[in-house]
Amino acid sequence: MKNILCTTLLSLLILSFIGCSKDDKTVAPGITAAQVNTIITEGSWKVTSYTEAGNDETSNFSTYTFTFSPEGVLTATGAKTKVGTWSSTTDSGLVIIPVAFASEVDGPFESITEDWSVLTCTNLKLELKHTSGDDGSIDLLSFEKM
Repeated sequence: MKNILCTTLLSLLILSFIGCSKDDKTVAPGITAAQVNTIITEGSWKVTSYTEAGNDETSNFSTYTFTFSPEGVLTATGAKTKVGTWSSTTDSGLVIIPVAFASEVDGPFESITEDWSVLTCTNLKLELKHTSGDDGSIDLLSFEKM
């Protein structure tokens, strides 16, 4: 009886770990909008992954280098130079980065014009998530420091 109980408990424990989603990332505890600002305004960044509703769109940004200025200007330099805006705020405990490329209509930069939740932010990597209010689809955008 003791062996059955131990086996059952061990099985439940293993199943609980397997049931955790690896996609359910959270912000590093205690990170603030000010810390995110300090990190992302230092240096240049490259998009290493962008999925829009499950579709890999990373190649749309492969030639671009992004810089986030402390004044809120977001510049993408590559085949063409695109200029947008960014900021960071805190909403319900999440750091949010609204990105806007106003001159782009129905192009790749229009698709990243969203309010992004910060999943992780380190000196080398920035991972963002946007959930569509229309259909609940999830977009994921990752930058790495160059």
